[in-house]
Amino acid sequence: MDPLQLTGVAKSFTMHLQGGIRLPVVAGVTFSVGAGECVALAGPSGTGKSSVLKMIFGNYRCDAGQILVRHRGERVDVARADARAILRLRRTIIGYVSQFLRAVPRVAAIDVVAEPLVAAGVSREAARARAGDLLAQLNVPERLWRLPPATFSGGEQQRVNIARGFLPELPILLLDEPTASLDAVNRAVVMDLITEKKKAGTAVASIVHDDDVRARTADRVIDITHFSAQGAA
Repeated sequence: MDPLQLTGVAKSFTMHLQGGIRLPVVAGVTFSVGAGECVALAGPSGTGKSSVLKMIFGNYRCDAGQILVRHRGERVDVARADARAILRLRRTIIGYVSQFLRAVPRVAAIDVVAEPLVAAGVSREAARARAGDLLAQLNVPERLWRLPPATFSGGEQQRVNIARGFLPELPILLLDEPTASLDAVNRAVVMDLITEKKKAGTAVASIVHDDDVRARTADRVIDITHFSAQGAA
């Protein structure tokens, strides 16, 4: 079994302030991601790409289907996992880089990046050292490392966000528009980081609208339009 496998996944939202109308998003989503492979989710805005990643990460519950993740012989269906199991999966199996940084106020950037390693049992000193190396690789000036990311520009915040998501060595990595706020130099850095993850055997599922980033990082492209419940309605 591949590290990540989706079968028949469906999602809709209930609009409680509009009489309980159900808004379908996707239905029948089926694909897998192998170790060392990057699969890019494609399609116009509104077709459900980010919703698919959020279901894999456990932020959204799916209405139907299976989301199976595997690591060290363990196989878990994220679609049926309880909250405690979801938190464990995020510490040990699934990494995620969202479009926006949601950092705890007043926490230094280097600690925001290092936190996943500290939570996994790495010493704070070692975690900070590895976080600093990655921040430097992403061209975040060292003078900013001790400051809270809330004071940073959008591009700087996104680089902190990327560093936090890429730092842990997890078997699955989800990327939702990681290069959207970046200049050409830092887009190239992120492409190199994705390549490094693939070489390490990580299964990567990504959403990127930049054609060059997609062409250089993705081994396969899955058109979510084929699973769009709105398009089929």
